[in-house]
Amino acid sequence: MSSNFIDKNGRQSKGVLLLRTLAMPSDTNANGDIFGGWIMSQMDMGGAILAKEIAHGRVVTVAVESMNFIKPIAVGDVVCCYGQCLKIGRSSIQIKVEVWVKKVASEPIGERYCVTDAVFTFVAVDNKGKSRAIPREGNEELEKALALIQEYENQQTKNT
Repeated sequence: MSSNFIDKNGRQSKGVLLLRTLAMPSDTNANGDIFGGWIMSQMDMGGAILAKEIAHGRVVTVAVESMNFIKPIAVGDVVCCYGQCLKIGRSSIQIKVEVWVKKVASEPIGERYCVTDAVFTFVAVDNKGKSRAIPREGNEELEKALALIQEYENQQTKNT
């Protein structure tokens, strides 16, 4: 069974599944929808998991770009964060994070769709919080991420 979601229009979640959780009543805003800050924190945690694996250690979030809230999330929805590495620098890692939901507590049951996306930038840091280089030698996670970036760029070139 694939962990990627496909919506009714054929759009597929991009990247790898980073985090999966359930939207709870304690996470709602005054309108009864899931609070945007909670969604952003899930995205930050999910992106940090991928960044830590690539950086082989501690990372910090330094920027969030183009945060798009597309649709609200309801209590009881299954919330999934997917991450796709876009760029890796000497110490920085840029990751696009998408949030998809699977409706399990409200209609239409079973429907899946993207609700939020953003680009997060993380920086590898040492124990003192100072920027450090991402290890290059023997770093399988880095090699996998670089291969996926190349594959993504090749797809973008084909589509233009």
